Amino acid sequence: MVHRRRFLSLVACALAAVGCSSKSNSHDKGEVLRIGMDLSYPPFEMQDKAGTPDGVGVKLAEALAAKLGRPLKIVPMDFSGLIPALKTGNIDLILSSMTATDERRQSIDFSHPYAFTGLALLVRKDSDIQSIDDLKKPGRSIAAKASTTGETWAIKNLPDAKRVVFEDQTACVLEVAQGRADAFIYDQLSIYKYAQENPATTRGLLKPFVEESWAIGIAKGHDALREQVNGFLEDFRAHDGFAKLGERYLKDEKKFLEAAGIPFILR
Repeated sequence: MVHRRRFLSLVACALAAVGCSSKSNSHDKGEVLRIGMDLSYPPFEMQDKAGTPDGVGVKLAEALAAKLGRPLKIVPMDFSGLIPALKTGNIDLILSSMTATDERRQSIDFSHPYAFTGLALLVRKDSDIQSIDDLKKPGRSIAAKASTTGETWAIKNLPDAKRVVFEDQTACVLEVAQGRADAFIYDQLSIYKYAQENPATTRGLLKPFVEESWAIGIAKGHDALREQVNGFLEDFRAHDGFAKLGERYLKDEKKFLEAAGIPFILR
C-alpha cells in the first residue's frame, strides 16, 4: 500500500511538472504576445507625436501578432534590459533591431534574419579619420550605445581607445558633434541619418567595416514559437512586406544606398 501511494504521488508530481512545462512554453491563439522594444531608434522603433509606438519594427510586430492570431502588447524598455526581460519571461520576443551575435546566442535564440546591415562611423566634419583603422591611433576616443554591437566591437578591437557609453544614441552623436569623441560606432542607416541631420559638424563613413544581421530574439526552449516566427518572416518576405516597409519608412535611405552600390537593409 505504501508503495502504491508513493507510485501515485510520483505520477501526480510528474503530471504536474509536465503541465507546468507545457503552460510555460504555450503560445496559443488569443494569448497576448508581449514584444520588447527600445522605442528610441527611429525609423525602426519609435513613438509618433501622440506617443503611439511606430516604425518598421512596430509594423513588423503588428503583422506577426496578426499572423499568429494573438493580441499584441509592446513592452518598451532600454535596449540593455531586453535580453534579461526575455530570459526571465517578462516578454515573449525581442523585436528591436537586435543583431544576432554568437555571444547573444549563448543566452537566447534568434529567428532567421529580417535585415542586413553593418557597423559604420560618424566623425567630425573636420576630422582626419577616413576609416576604422584611424581609430587605432593613440589618443582616440569613441562613443557607443550601451549593450550594442558597436560597444562590443570597440571593447574587443580598440582596447586602447577611450570609450564613453550612453543609453541614448543621440548623446553619442552630441559627443562627436561637440568634439568630445572622435567617432560614434553604430549601424549604417543610423549613421547616415545623423550625418544628414548634422551636416555642419559631422560626416558619415558609411561603408560598413563589419557586416551584421538583425533577427527576432526568442527565449531558449521555445522552439515552436521560433518556427512560427520563421514561417511568418518567410511569408512576409514573399508578399513584399519588407519592400513596402522600406518604401514607407526608408525611402531616402534606400535611394542613397542603391546609388552607392550598397544593398538595401530590408531584403
